Amino acid sequence: MPGIAKSELETHHLSPVSRQSTAGYRQARQAADFLRKGWPWQPRVGIVLGSGLGNVLPRLRDALTISYKRIPFFPQPRVPGHVGVLHLGFWREVPVAVLAGRVHLYEGYTSAEVVFPVRVLILAGVKVLLLTCTAGGISPRAVPGGFMLFSDHLNLQCASPLAGVQACHWGPCFVDMSEAYDRDLRRRARKAAAGLPLKCFAGVYAALPGPTYETPAEIRALKRLGADAVGMSTVPEVVAARQLGVRVLAIAAITNRAAGLSCRPLRHEEVLEAGKRAARSLAPWLDRLLPKLQATAP
Repeated sequence: MPGIAKSELETHHLSPVSRQSTAGYRQARQAADFLRKGWPWQPRVGIVLGSGLGNVLPRLRDALTISYKRIPFFPQPRVPGHVGVLHLGFWREVPVAVLAGRVHLYEGYTSAEVVFPVRVLILAGVKVLLLTCTAGGISPRAVPGGFMLFSDHLNLQCASPLAGVQACHWGPCFVDMSEAYDRDLRRRARKAAAGLPLKCFAGVYAALPGPTYETPAEIRALKRLGADAVGMSTVPEVVAARQLGVRVLAIAAITNRAAGLSCRPLRHEEVLEAGKRAARSLAPWLDRLLPKLQATAP
């Protein structure tokens, strides 16, 4: 047909949502190609740092830094504590790609935009994904200063990065989430934490849309649903990674007790400060853990 490019012929029959998904896949491919061309080594382990946890970055050596603004189509974080820089370097002897900052649904981004950076890392060659975040503690075990290894989650964000992906460019449209968080990686994380001055446990994370913190009534409901900690991130990235067949380990730094469980009002500034303190414990844990994750990457 004259005047119509082949790419248009391939997608003209798709719904607007599917055409948008097709464009997103192509954009992610372009971004991954951009990164691969600039990488002097191939990281197999990808890390996403949550609010205030960027203080672990001095552990990296021989690091290259790339602003999200330079990476094609990357969304830009707008929340304090999420700077929006990709770090490529060595953590001890392990080559890693570290996303310092993420975007969130409450910033107005779609689920597909929220997971775009993680999808790009995976297309560029990352095989194991370590996701970190800060969270409010619900379980008695989830005390400020401690860490929770995700064993499962409750997705209460009313959104999925797989919705509308009718062309299924990324992988299966119906993804088994019965083992969303890799049991073996969790075991390795516990072993790496042994002997360190930190507390960690395995539990269920509840993801809510935010940006408001939860009400005491909502926290009581989440507790009855089996949640041990609550936050506003991470789960979309997990879903996207599992669709692409990547193994996932997720760690929450517990920065505060959830609403109604303490007499203190919740403030983002205090979460950031608690995240910075948690980074002091997280860094030596990752010193031990990352070589174990590297060993599992094909």
